[in-house]
Amino acid sequence: MKFFVDTADTKDIAELAATGLVDGVTTNPSLIAKSGRDFAEVIKEICALTDGPVSAEVVATDYEGMVSEGRTLAKIASNVCVKLPLTMDGLRACRTLSDEGTPVNVTLCFSANQALLAAKAGAAFISPFIGRLDDIHIDGMELIEEIRLIYDNYGFETEILAASIRTANHVKQSALAGADVMTAPPGVIRGLANHPLTDKGLAAFLADAEKAGIKV
Repeated sequence: MKFFVDTADTKDIAELAATGLVDGVTTNPSLIAKSGRDFAEVIKEICALTDGPVSAEVVATDYEGMVSEGRTLAKIASNVCVKLPLTMDGLRACRTLSDEGTPVNVTLCFSANQALLAAKAGAAFISPFIGRLDDIHIDGMELIEEIRLIYDNYGFETEILAASIRTANHVKQSALAGADVMTAPPGVIRGLANHPLTDKGLAAFLADAEKAGIKV
């Protein structure tokens, strides 16, 4: 499963990219607004930090506006992936941009039928929002499983990008459900390496090495 980091903090992206664990980045207007920086400037800097796709979201809601903004975003860097909302205008814009060779991430997906439409519209990625479904007591992982089955049934190449990931358990469950990609905040990705038994074992090894005078 590919790991995307969900942030507009270039410092976090650079640190995680250095580990070799990051395959791409997802952003949205809210994340970039928190940085207080120019939108295009931030996207350009992020694109230089990773060879993988960087999802940059439009703010228009009509077809013409989304296509225009999508084309503008695609000019920022070769690895920009235009992020569009799952609306009928968004799906139409997805088809237009995809046919032009621009990869599209269709976001705010909350049903298998929506995911089916996105795949038919040529989306490179579909982003079902796990955490937000959990918030209204719906099993987000069940949605991942349904999309996986539908896409496999018909050979759709659209990648399932598990989004709104909030916990390490979400990451594990997404992998088990067959998501192609997961995107999570930097803290969640770093937290995947943590386990109390790892810490306990390391402490014991270091204590034994010090006692025995072992140095490398």
